[in-house]
Amino acid sequence: MAMFDGKTALVTGSGAGIGRATALKFAAEGASVVVSDIHVQAGEETVSMIHSAGGKAMFQHADVSNAEEVAALVAGAVDQYGRLDCAVNNAGIEGTIAPLADQTEANYDAIMRINAKGTYLCLQAEIRYMLQSGGGTIVNLASVAGLIGFPGLSPYVASKHAVIGMTRNAALEYGKAGIRVNAVCPGGIDTRMLDSLASQATAGAQTSSQMMDPLHPLGRIGTPEEVANLIVWLSSPEATFMLGAIVPVDGGYVAQ
Repeated sequence: MAMFDGKTALVTGSGAGIGRATALKFAAEGASVVVSDIHVQAGEETVSMIHSAGGKAMFQHADVSNAEEVAALVAGAVDQYGRLDCAVNNAGIEGTIAPLADQTEANYDAIMRINAKGTYLCLQAEIRYMLQSGGGTIVNLASVAGLIGFPGLSPYVASKHAVIGMTRNAALEYGKAGIRVNAVCPGGIDTRMLDSLASQATAGAQTSSQMMDPLHPLGRIGTPEEVANLIVWLSSPEATFMLGAIVPVDGGYVAQ
């Protein structure tokens, strides 16, 4: 019997990268997966990959910064599969690189709207359902940028510190109700987001691997699957004493 047989998992931002890897991992472990992304084609591709591997999945478009769409996303998961056991709040954007004084208000607002407000709205909708159903697990995607500073990325750093704060508060408020809320903090991971940051930082002269590999004590950047393994474990019955944990998965980056 697979670990998540009979369970339903919702993953936002699962059209690519860590979100897609997490959706695939949940499905491989027996869960019915609700794939959500603002990019319809990418989300449907993830669903197709799950179906091709023999798993169960549906796609639902949602802008996580819109409360009505988030509420509809959770309701759609319950309508389709009858329950919501695990949620992963992964949707996020990186924005542009610039010193704080040169950052634009528009860039700050966009990042905070998706990364911070989006996580807040998803937590609200997921917790409201889980309070009625008797519990569940939620994993928020923070970042090593939620633990330390990164020059040039003030809005992104602020948004990920916010995610960590919300994770801790939600864990304290709802742990006794059977809702386990934790967060993971990826370091450099081989994703489109890291490629975008590397391109901005080096004007396209270096790949994300060339720029970031030497910065990690392990000597390389990570894979989406390595992060997905941690997310799914935190959501599993093997992690029942994990609550309010902020877990780096960073090849030793913040240990330096």
